[in-house]
Amino acid sequence: MSPRSDPDDTTTGAEAAGTDRAADPQRPSDHVDGSAPVDSGPNQPKLGFVGYLRFFWRQLTSMRTALFLLMLLALAAIPGSLVPQRTADPNGVVQYKADHPQLFPVLDALQVFDTYTSVWFSAIYLLLFVSLIGCIVPRTKHHWQALRTRPPRTPARLTRLAGFHRVAVERDAMIDGTTGIDVTTGLPSAEQAVQRATAILKRSGYRVERFGDSVSAERGYLRETGNLVFHSALVGVLLAVGVGGGFGFTGQRLLVEGQTFSNVLGSYDSFNPGRWFQQTDLKGYNLRLDEFTTTYEERNLDALGQALDYSATVTSTEKGGEPKTSRLGVNEPLHVGGTNVYLLGNGYAMQLTVRDGKGDVAFQDVVPFLPQDNNYTSLGVVKVPDASPDQLGIRGFFYPTAVKNERGAYTSAYPDAENPLLTLQVYTGDLGLDDGVPQSVYTLNTGGLQQIAGTDAATKSLELKPGQTEQLPDGAGSITFDGVKRYVSLDVHHDPSQLWVGGFALLSTLGLLTSLFVPRRRVWVKVVPRTGAEHGEYDLEYAGLARGEDPNLERAVADIAQRHTSDLGVRMPQ
Repeated sequence: MSPRSDPDDTTTGAEAAGTDRAADPQRPSDHVDGSAPVDSGPNQPKLGFVGYLRFFWRQLTSMRTALFLLMLLALAAIPGSLVPQRTADPNGVVQYKADHPQLFPVLDALQVFDTYTSVWFSAIYLLLFVSLIGCIVPRTKHHWQALRTRPPRTPARLTRLAGFHRVAVERDAMIDGTTGIDVTTGLPSAEQAVQRATAILKRSGYRVERFGDSVSAERGYLRETGNLVFHSALVGVLLAVGVGGGFGFTGQRLLVEGQTFSNVLGSYDSFNPGRWFQQTDLKGYNLRLDEFTTTYEERNLDALGQALDYSATVTSTEKGGEPKTSRLGVNEPLHVGGTNVYLLGNGYAMQLTVRDGKGDVAFQDVVPFLPQDNNYTSLGVVKVPDASPDQLGIRGFFYPTAVKNERGAYTSAYPDAENPLLTLQVYTGDLGLDDGVPQSVYTLNTGGLQQIAGTDAATKSLELKPGQTEQLPDGAGSITFDGVKRYVSLDVHHDPSQLWVGGFALLSTLGLLTSLFVPRRRVWVKVVPRTGAEHGEYDLEYAGLARGEDPNLERAVADIAQRHTSDLGVRMPQ
């Protein structure tokens, strides 16, 4: 029969567990039965607001975060090279809007056309700036303290370290003719061995400290110095770009052959000053475009008409100076008056004379046309608000080498002006120039205008070659195509931070190379007396320790051992 349960039995779970452990000696002493409460581990304190701030600050100022932000900044700069920027190419932004009417509002809302001044780019820039400073300051303090700290004491057992060498100093190991040995023992003394090791290590660029019959030496602090210089120079680059950009400016100007540009605020087509720019920063000079030439591919039929080189001949005259003729090319800016003048684009400009119905000259000027394809089929607009009896609006298409396609429409077969032709669509009516609403000189709003020559009028589009004149319908006047000229689009850039950025960039490169190629290592030389030796014999021990990867450590230790034993006149074991 089974034993009867006693209602007065009050044995506790702990006692039962103790009985079980006594009955089963193989059970771990920390075993917990299911009936016993399970320890959930230590309770972690809550960070709180200050704790979270400290945590995020440590994450932000870590080197890993700084490198990530540096990579993110490089990625964030990519849109600035893919789409035109308002600060550098405002006309390109206008053209991009016309070519991509649906995509433009989305990109504009994301500030893609103002990449380098956008909120997201500035946020990455500032975070990287703070992160680098947060990394540099404590590391500089720690490095300064390390530079003032004595080399560490010699370890008790060098056999555990890299490049360990033991050389026995005994009579049989001495080289014949050795000088400077102890006359009583015939061996160099331990004191001599330590002194000569100290001298050799100092000549090798080590910081040396003697501890009894041993020498402790270390080198490579220049590695951390180079690392700090590299990161400090990056901060310098960021600071120079941020502050220097506030004193600079960029401006654009379209210049036709024969025209002169003066470096004054009113002469720019568009101008983007820095935060702290003043008009007095503009140094006076004039720039005249004498000639613009393009070299095209003519031998390779697969690339026929492709531009090989652009070249502009310009004459610059600084205030109080003599005129100077220079060549302006792609990636060959002109340095004049504290500015860099870059060649951005080029095209054709039409020299036109428009007479109104009374026979008076209502318009006479050179009008730039914007290229629409690789063969420079160009589109331009002429607005004649002073014509009488009605204002005139003209939309023109220029074909440098005009040919007719299969449908009878004109197109350009070659980018050079081999067979220039100008076709014009003419409108009359109120151009809306007096409404106070700004208009682009490259677009014509035909709403409310009447077409008198063109596809929707009784008179077809006017066709003119250089030197020809065509009469307008309904006695509205005449148009004379006087000739074709070339124009260039110039970007004038002034950045006082260029030298600073270049200097900091060079400094960062030198710091990076130093941090990569200077090894951080420690070397010890120790004299170990032999127990019971009768003639003062002892052993020399050499070893090293590297901080990080140092594939040349063992070779360096062996070289020191070779030089030291050779200096002492001791034969190295084979």
